[in-house]
Amino acid sequence: MPTSSAFNTTLPSRAEDVGSFLAPSDPDLIQDLAIANRILSDQGIVDAFGHVSVRHDCDPERFLLARNMAPGTVTAEDIVQFHLDGSPIDAQGRAIYLERFIHGQIYRARPDVMAIVHSHSPTVVPFSVARDATLRPVCHMCGFLGLGAPLFEIRDSAGDATDLLIRDNALGAALAAALGEASCVLMRGHGSTVVGPSLKHAVYRAVYAEVNAKLQSEAMRLGSVNFLSAGEAATAQRNIETQVERPWGLWKARVMPSLNAA
Repeated sequence: MPTSSAFNTTLPSRAEDVGSFLAPSDPDLIQDLAIANRILSDQGIVDAFGHVSVRHDCDPERFLLARNMAPGTVTAEDIVQFHLDGSPIDAQGRAIYLERFIHGQIYRARPDVMAIVHSHSPTVVPFSVARDATLRPVCHMCGFLGLGAPLFEIRDSAGDATDLLIRDNALGAALAAALGEASCVLMRGHGSTVVGPSLKHAVYRAVYAEVNAKLQSEAMRLGSVNFLSAGEAATAQRNIETQVERPWGLWKARVMPSLNAA
C-alpha cells in the first residue's frame, strides 16, 4: 500500500522560511483570524488542537495561519504567512502546524474558498466512523451540509498504518478531492474540515456542524430522521448565511476581553 513520504516527521513541525517577499495583508484580517481562533476554542470546536486559516487578501496563492499553538491563545502576532505548498514565509524559526497542507491544497483546488477550519469537534468525530450514519442537515441552520458531508478515508491514499494526519501535499490534495464542491468533509477517525467564502462563514459552519451532529445524534435515538431535502438545504443556506454577522458579533464579544488582555 502507498504510504505518506512524511510519515516519520518529528512534531512539532518546523520548516525554513522560503526566499520570498512578505506580501502585506490587511491588519483587520489578521486580527479577525486571531479572533476566529479564540471563538472556535470558546465554542468547543477546537481545544489544544485544530486550526483555522484565511486566504491572503492580496495574493490568492498565499494563506494566513497561526504558528503551532493552542487556538485559544492566538494573537495577531502569532499569524504566519504561507505559500499554497505549505512553505512558510515569515515563521522566523517558530514551530508551525504539521497539517498546514490541509489548507494549502484546498485553497489550490477551490478558488472559491476563502477560509478553512480543521477541527476534532467531539460530536462530529463519531459520524466519521459510524458505518451506517451520514452527517446530514436536520435543521435550517445547517443547510450548508447539503445532502450529507463526504468522507475522506486516508487508507485509500496512505495505507492502514498512518497516524491519520495530513502530513504532506499529496495527502492534502487527496483530502481536497474528497471534499469536492462540498462545504464540509469528514476525516475518518480524525475530525472534519469545513470551508467557507469568508472567515466568518467558515467559523459559523464549523460551529453549526457540531450543533447539527448533536441534534442528529439525539434525533437518531428517537427513530428514523426526516432530514432537510436538497432544496430545503440550499434555500436555508442561501438565506440563513446572510446573517453570519449576528453570531460572529456575539461570539466575538465573548472572546475580546481575553484577547485584549493578551
